[in-house]
Amino acid sequence: MTTEKHSKMWLRLMIGGGVCLAIVNLAGHSLPGWLHAGFLGLGGLAIVFGSSEVMIEAVEGFAARRKMSTFVAGTMAGLASNIPELVMLGFVLAATPRVGFIVSVLTLHVGASAFGLYCGFLPRDVEGQAAMPKPLVKLSTDLYAAAAGAFFAIGSVFILMNTFPVEGQDGRELGATDLYVMGAALLLIQVVSVFRLVKRFSGAEEEGDELAGEPVHGAMSVGTIAGLCVIGLVGAVIGGHSVGEFASVLVSALSEAGYSEMFGALILAVFSASGAFVMIGTAHFKGKYDIAMANASGAVSQVPFLVLPLAFIMLAVFSQTGIIPTLPHGGVIPIDFQTTSSIFLGFPSLLILWKAVQDDGKVNWLETTSMIAIFFLVIYLIVVHG
Repeated sequence: MTTEKHSKMWLRLMIGGGVCLAIVNLAGHSLPGWLHAGFLGLGGLAIVFGSSEVMIEAVEGFAARRKMSTFVAGTMAGLASNIPELVMLGFVLAATPRVGFIVSVLTLHVGASAFGLYCGFLPRDVEGQAAMPKPLVKLSTDLYAAAAGAFFAIGSVFILMNTFPVEGQDGRELGATDLYVMGAALLLIQVVSVFRLVKRFSGAEEEGDELAGEPVHGAMSVGTIAGLCVIGLVGAVIGGHSVGEFASVLVSALSEAGYSEMFGALILAVFSASGAFVMIGTAHFKGKYDIAMANASGAVSQVPFLVLPLAFIMLAVFSQTGIIPTLPHGGVIPIDFQTTSSIFLGFPSLLILWKAVQDDGKVNWLETTSMIAIFFLVIYLIVVHG
């Protein structure tokens, strides 16, 4: 897909989203409630998707200048696509902190399901094996294992704090300090992983590996890359604010209709991860399977080490600046059944994902089926019994 076609896509998305938001602003409260919320959500999501396209184009331009491998370029594009998602998540956290926390965790389960489903579309050899990109096998599997350990440790502590309360302390709340510490520790892993990814796999090291982009003399200029980044950030703020308002309305409406809080959170998690779905599908239909797998893997590994820790830090900042109220004992997030189950049940999903890829660097049909079954079972248990 050429740069011109990319430009037309993000421009159309942003114009369409802008029209929806203009209708909301011009009509005010004269629109029916459901239509008002619909325009907010549709317009906000369109602008967020457009922002993701802009950020991806900017990163692809940067990757072309640096002659990065396709998997690394796809991973960097996936990281850039998180910017609109994080802005959107920030508005959700400010509007409904507890639901926003659960949404940020459920995004992992949604991303894992997307990874398992996408493995079913990969080209396979005569034995039914789909080969995984070398960086995914060598580095991403370490992230899956680290995330499994982190989710198991945090979930276990949540259970222990509820089971064995300490005298003189209320162990059923996460305070700002807890959120800062957990956020910093998890974010450190992401920083090191990106550094190692670029250092080890930024060039085509194996026969058959591909380099991203075009020759350096035809690559995108630095000024164009910077301009696209600015457009993407501005669009992320506008679209994220609209989706945040839509999220608040949606959660309230689902609650009034008798649906569980976890169901509403799952719907928002799907919206939050939808940018990654678009990137996976686009890359797949263009035959760029390494880039598609980089984004499918990033939809899993970037949640515990980028999205979740930044959500922790945002919640801590919001509570200390008065944007969100604190809980009765001064905490920020309650440690209850819903928050505990969403965290703790991330462990089995990450464990099966690590095992499926790490053992031989390939995924067979049994592993694909096992991943899909486990991922959807976990989501079912969280939503129905959470």
